[in-house]
Amino acid sequence: MSARIAVVYYSATGSVHALAQAVADGAGSAGAEVRFRRVAETVPAEVIATNPAWGAHIDATKDSIIEVTPDDMTWANGYAFGTPTRFGTTAAQLKAFIDSLGGLWYEGKLSNKAATTFTSAINVHGGNESTAISLWNFLAHWSCVIVPPGYSDPALFASGGNPYGTSWASGMDGAHPD
Repeated sequence: MSARIAVVYYSATGSVHALAQAVADGAGSAGAEVRFRRVAETVPAEVIATNPAWGAHIDATKDSIIEVTPDDMTWANGYAFGTPTRFGTTAAQLKAFIDSLGGLWYEGKLSNKAATTFTSAINVHGGNESTAISLWNFLAHWSCVIVPPGYSDPALFASGGNPYGTSWASGMDGAHPD
């Protein structure tokens, strides 16, 4: 059986989108069939309008990146979930999608699949580790095999990464926080 990976993410201003694209490209180059999917935006337009980068990212991706559906989850035999850190936990938009999958969980259609996580915060100590671990909670309930990066590569130390999930401190290079 070939690897079928669902790369599912939420990104407000593009930082997590960039990580998601790198994950999808890497899985594809290793021979996996990949579904690259974004979750639905749930924040009111007037809130999004307060951050021009947020609106610009939505406009840039709304017609080119397919919105995830429960069918993508049953199709996949592996998952990669990405989210910006929101006060050290998963963004509400991704959590809303996860919460919609209770029926699939109950039927056992999400279990025994490899899963990993990726996240971004504005700074190194912005909650990336706790956000990755917060994603592990539902993966454990689904009976997934959680695949963290660990400290398998010295680059994790140099970049300020963590062993729980791929992460990026987006504000450290002048990029706008996600």
